[in-house]
Amino acid sequence: MNLKLELLLRSVEISSYIPGRIRLRSKKLVGNPNLEQKIKNQLGAYSEINSVETNTITGSILINYVPEILRRNVDLLKAEKYIASHVKKK
Repeated sequence: MNLKLELLLRSVEISSYIPGRIRLRSKKLVGNPNLEQKIKNQLGAYSEINSVETNTITGSILINYVPEILRRNVDLLKAEKYIASHVKKK
């Protein structure tokens, strides 16, 4: 996993994971449009990710993707495995 992606994942709470849809939460994102743009730019740079929706009111980051396509990228495959194993348990 590349360093930027790893740092992002370690700085957020993984609130839900279903293959193809991941929701992250970050208190640092609340009221922070600069961070919002950085996140969108970083995740949006991956062609394997269909969409990234952020909300600076709630600190939410919603990532939509096609699992079979995303998993062709080794870094993103590692990130997905990390997310699956660290999702917040209800």
